[in-house]
Amino acid sequence: MALQLYNTFSGKKEPFKPLVEDRVRMYVCGPTVYNRVHIGNARPVVVFDTLYRLLKRNYSDVIYARNITDIDDKIMKAARDGGEEIGVLSARFSQAYFEDMAALHNLEPDIVPYATQHLPEMIAMIERLVEKGHAYAAEGHVLFAVESMADYGKLSKRSLDDMLAGARVEVAPYKKYAGDFVLWKPSRDDEPGWDSPWGRGRPGWHLECSAMIQKHLGETIDIHGGGRDLTFPHHENERAQSCCANGTDFVRYWMHNGYVNIDGEKMSKSLGNFRMVNDLLGHYPGEVLRFALLSAHYRSELNFSADLLDQAWRTLDTLYGALRETESVAAAEPDLGGSAFIAALEDDLNTPVAISELHQIAKDLNKADAADRPHLKATLLAAGEMLGILQGDPEAWFQAARGGDTEEAISAGEIKQLIAERAQSKKDRNFARADGIRDELKAKGVVLEDSREGTKWRRE
Repeated sequence: MALQLYNTFSGKKEPFKPLVEDRVRMYVCGPTVYNRVHIGNARPVVVFDTLYRLLKRNYSDVIYARNITDIDDKIMKAARDGGEEIGVLSARFSQAYFEDMAALHNLEPDIVPYATQHLPEMIAMIERLVEKGHAYAAEGHVLFAVESMADYGKLSKRSLDDMLAGARVEVAPYKKYAGDFVLWKPSRDDEPGWDSPWGRGRPGWHLECSAMIQKHLGETIDIHGGGRDLTFPHHENERAQSCCANGTDFVRYWMHNGYVNIDGEKMSKSLGNFRMVNDLLGHYPGEVLRFALLSAHYRSELNFSADLLDQAWRTLDTLYGALRETESVAAAEPDLGGSAFIAALEDDLNTPVAISELHQIAKDLNKADAADRPHLKATLLAAGEMLGILQGDPEAWFQAARGGDTEEAISAGEIKQLIAERAQSKKDRNFARADGIRDELKAKGVVLEDSREGTKWRRE
């Protein structure tokens, strides 16, 4: 099956065909760095990282860009409240974001553009929009005139009246139309600002992505991704700016992942149900968080809960268990070409079906004879790599402390000493002591597994 992707713009699944043969350009909206990121921020990163892996398998020239918004009113407020420089705050949370996303086993994008490094490109785009009659200056601001674009609203499927009714639009006397959005706004003396033809100021939020995409990926790109909440107004306004400034199509395939709900409620600051990735990493391996995020189709809403995470952990235990049992088997060439696993991913990144195929590969590996095990093990590892999982050492997976109790957990050294004492007790026919050691370790969350090769252990 050729790759099929759901295009938000057309509202249907379409065969994917790059603008230039064997070359793909993809851009995904990154974070505004004023705080640690929550699990909702992580979902598009994991989703489009998985797509990136698939694209790199299918095409020889793939460039993936994910930006950092390091100038924004939220950043300015956080810096002011914390009494620190904006650049210091944004640099700290940018680094925290990189660390959190790496912990979820995401590959690094090819390009990570920062908004503050692209002010000349933003100003140049505003100038083109003014020159073409799509933008106007008023009282130190520059605004995009949405009525100047015939099909404004086509991406989000909204009319101008619908957008005014459903959006928080700023009513201001300098606007020609209430729905016009800001491209440039003035800065006070105590706020960050850059010189421009319209005075000292800073860009509007939507502008940065349009300017950075054009500079690094071109006027028209293949894929633009992000969370569903960005469809309007952010992506609608990006599309308006870029199409009107350049006179070309902007994006061929718009892709949006669904919301993350916490225990059945949509993630919301007002509900106080945000789950910071860094906090979750104190209790669950990043691989568990990643697997949980991939367990539902990316376009569907995901109910994020402790039950989901525990199930993800148990599933990974099963898959790592198959690799642990074949630890002595040397992997041969993987066999993914034309497989049901790849077919699932090529069907609009259907990760739930891909995961079910992963289970089948592991099941086949567990039952295989010696001749088939090498290529099945390689296939399981290769399929896992496509999803960003199963690349760790199986023994280390089972022996790592669980549940965040790293200080209270019995150490690996202590466990090995007790296993050695148990082995000696068996030799001495002191079976009561041997059973006592097993029970003692069980009480501390350590399970012993005896085999011909010796005793292995894992944490529960």
